[in-house]
Amino acid sequence: MVIPLALIVVISAVDVRSPEYVHLGPLLVIAPALTASFGGPLRTAMVGGAAVAAQIFIAVFHGGLTTANHVAQIIALAVLSALVVFFCHVRERRGQELTRVRSVAETAQRVLLRPPPGRVGPLRVAWRYLAAEDDTQIGGDLFAVTRAGGRNSRVIIGDVRGKGLAAIGEASVVLGAFREGARRCPGLPELVEVIEESVCQDLEDVSDTTADPGEHFVTGLLLQIPDDEGPAEMINCGHPPPLLLRDRRTTVLYAARPSPPLGLCGLPAPEHHGDVFAFERGDTLLLYTDGVIEARSPEGEFYPLAERVASFPPSGPEALLERLHRDLVAHTGGPLGDDAAMLAVERASSDVIRP
Repeated sequence: MVIPLALIVVISAVDVRSPEYVHLGPLLVIAPALTASFGGPLRTAMVGGAAVAAQIFIAVFHGGLTTANHVAQIIALAVLSALVVFFCHVRERRGQELTRVRSVAETAQRVLLRPPPGRVGPLRVAWRYLAAEDDTQIGGDLFAVTRAGGRNSRVIIGDVRGKGLAAIGEASVVLGAFREGARRCPGLPELVEVIEESVCQDLEDVSDTTADPGEHFVTGLLLQIPDDEGPAEMINCGHPPPLLLRDRRTTVLYAARPSPPLGLCGLPAPEHHGDVFAFERGDTLLLYTDGVIEARSPEGEFYPLAERVASFPPSGPEALLERLHRDLVAHTGGPLGDDAAMLAVERASSDVIRP
C-alpha cells in the first residue's frame, strides 16, 4: 500500500510545482491499477478515491477547479478507477470460485485414490500425482496399495484413456473392483479377470461418450508382493513397465507375456499370465504412467526416465520421488502435457534406513 500512496503524493507534488501547461494528473490512475494487482476491491477503491482527491487538489492549485480540462481529468480518473475496482471484484470472485473448484476436486481425488500410507506391511510407499489440468488437480491416472490374504500386498497403477474430471468415473470403476477383488481373489490372474469383468460391465455407464465418443479402456499394471522375500508377481495390461532399483542398478521389468489393456470388451477374453521377479530387502520398484515418459522438453525430447533414475543417488521412496519430480519439471520447463502418477515401493530393510 505504501507504493501507490507514495506515487499519489509524488505525482501531486510534482504536478503542482510544474507549469500550468504541464498536466501530470492523468498518471494518478497508476495508483489504483497497481493496487488491484495485490489488493482487493475495497483497498483498490480507497486508493482510487485518494487519487481522485489528489486530482481535485491539483486542480485547485493549478488553474481552478472549474476549468474544462480539470473537470474532464477528474471525471476520467473517477471512471477509470471505478472500472479498475469492478475488474478487481470480478477477478476476486473468479479466484474464490477457482479455489472452491480446486478444493472439491482435491477432495474427490483423495476420496477416490485414497493415497496409500507410508507403510503397508513390510513395504515403504510414496506417491506423486501431477495433473495436466491445474485448475482441477485431478486426472485419469490411478493407483492403490492394499493388503491381501495370505500375507501379501497388492498394488495397481493405471491410466484411463482421457483426462480431467471426465475420467473420474472410469478410474473409480477400476479402483473399486481392485479393492474388492484384492481381498478375495486367490491369485493375480483371477484379480485381473475380476477387474476386467467389472470394467466391461460398468465402464460405458460412467464414461463421457458425448464429449469423447472414442474407445474407452484402461492400461494397468498389477503386482503381488509377499511379506517374506519370495518372488513378486506382475501382470502388465498394456502399461509402461516398472523399474527395479537395486544396488545402484536400474532394471526395466518388461513383461514376457503382456495382457491387453482393461476394457477392450469386444475382443476374446485373454488368458492372463504373471511374470515373477526377485524383490529383495532394500529394493525399490518405481511405477509410473505414460505422462512421465512422454513428457517433452522445449526441444521435443521425451523424458529419459530409466537413464535419469539410474543417475540418482540411493534414497528412500519419498526422497526418490521428490528428486524425480524436480527433475521432470526441469526437463519440461513448464506444465506437463498429460497427467502423470508415480508410485515408489520399497521392501523395507532393518539394516538400511533411508529418508
